[in-house]
Amino acid sequence: MDAKERLAFEQEAIPHLDALYGTALRLTKSESDAEDLIQETMLKAYRYFDKYEQGTNCKAWLFKIMTNTFINRYRKQQKRREYLVDDDFRPLQERAEAPELTPFHESFDTEEHLYFKMFGDEVKRALEQVPVDFRMVVLLADLQDFAYKEIAEIMDCPIGTVMSRLYRGRRMLQAQLKEYALKNGYIPSQDEEEEATEATDAPADLNAYRERKAAQAS
Repeated sequence: MDAKERLAFEQEAIPHLDALYGTALRLTKSESDAEDLIQETMLKAYRYFDKYEQGTNCKAWLFKIMTNTFINRYRKQQKRREYLVDDDFRPLQERAEAPELTPFHESFDTEEHLYFKMFGDEVKRALEQVPVDFRMVVLLADLQDFAYKEIAEIMDCPIGTVMSRLYRGRRMLQAQLKEYALKNGYIPSQDEEEEATEATDAPADLNAYRERKAAQAS
């Protein structure tokens, strides 16, 4: 690699190190393993930088290298593989349905609000409980904001598989986080929802209405 290519590598690849490490940490669940994964990813990226078309989506290119590296390592090291239910056997409606914006789409405006405002230890642990094939898609979509097509290219799978795994991964994460969210008041409890509904649906108190009108008249 000549000086010009090294400069291009520094300008295009290095700025994505933090994003790569954050995702690697959630995938490996270990700081040392995440560092090893990033080191191997960047070495491969440096070695094959001549294959990359400069000025295109370097972040997606780097994440594809890291994802493939992680999968190869994970599959070799895994003692008991987490088998997935074949996406082709999922109900057609579920596979075709566009995933929700976030696991708490009714309670949070953006992915940043969910992952950066409340990304505490409980949330990290909940995310790590999601099987890796689903967790990977959730991280790429919700934490790194990749589009379905980009994720499909990164993971080398059909867009339908990405949507299905994202839908199921978010549901798993939502189930993991529900108790935590209730405890911290991020979503209302069932009792609170019922009280709000009753307050909205309750008929007007006629005596109270008459008293207010009389007070206004006087």
